[in-house]
Amino acid sequence: MLTFLTPLCILAAPITIASLLVWGERRLLALFQERHGPNRLGPLGLGQLPADVLKMFFKQDWVPPFADQAIFILAPAIIMATTLLSFGVIPLAPNWVVWDSENGLLVFFALSSLGAYSVVLAGWSSNNKYALLGGLRASGQMLAYEVFMGLSAMGVAARAGSFNLTKIVESQQGCWNIIPQILGFFIFYIAALAETHRTPFDLAEAESELVAGFHTEYSGLKFGMFFVGEYIGLTSMSAMMTLLFLGGWKGPWLPPALWFFLKTVFLIGTFILVRATLPRLRYDQLIILGWKYLMPLALLNLFATAGVLVCSAS
Repeated sequence: MLTFLTPLCILAAPITIASLLVWGERRLLALFQERHGPNRLGPLGLGQLPADVLKMFFKQDWVPPFADQAIFILAPAIIMATTLLSFGVIPLAPNWVVWDSENGLLVFFALSSLGAYSVVLAGWSSNNKYALLGGLRASGQMLAYEVFMGLSAMGVAARAGSFNLTKIVESQQGCWNIIPQILGFFIFYIAALAETHRTPFDLAEAESELVAGFHTEYSGLKFGMFFVGEYIGLTSMSAMMTLLFLGGWKGPWLPPALWFFLKTVFLIGTFILVRATLPRLRYDQLIILGWKYLMPLALLNLFATAGVLVCSAS
């Protein structure tokens, strides 16, 4: 039974996971790159996480006098709000969802798209050329990759006959969508990397070119909101891929919520592995990859899925 505590637990989960990811990513990157990583504060360096949080809270929260101050303060709140709200339509297990919408998949995409405003407004309001370039890069990147991210998920929705995420998971009884929709899965995965500004698509904050891109002028708690928002976005994208392609909470022996958690954590681990191994693309290479190669492949996957469904129905 859905109690009033369930929505709070579901919305608290991504914040908790995002906080732990700050430590987990650093440990995994160190493992993949054969170095020590954080290991001085507490067992396995776990004390590093509260130390970083305390530093963030007590650091000077400076607003540049040359910035558009209202929008400068609003921008990081947008990314936190949109990524957290997107978790409201994600079912973690049967009856473990805040809003079981019939259009849950579309609501998720809509909220993810709103996150682009945060980056663009942060870049524009900072009144800094590096921040503006970062914001422009981010807007072009997210616009391009959101198109074929949606197209790659349409094959899954067509097979389930619904945009309801619970029904999409139930339609995978006996066969996960990753088998018939393997092309859609890889396209969605690449788009998720770009959507969350993860390496090799972290051009919006490329340190070697743009200092820190759209959040160059941010510090203290507002910088922390961008930082945590990125990790919540990473968690929500991994959770969505689990629902669409990996059978959601379905699996033998273990409780459904634990299956969902394990699959999501596995996908997050692959995101970190990609960051540890691949170099950053140039911006022209990123745009060409999106419009010239991934868009036609997403359309091909959608038409092929539609053809199979029509043939099987007749």
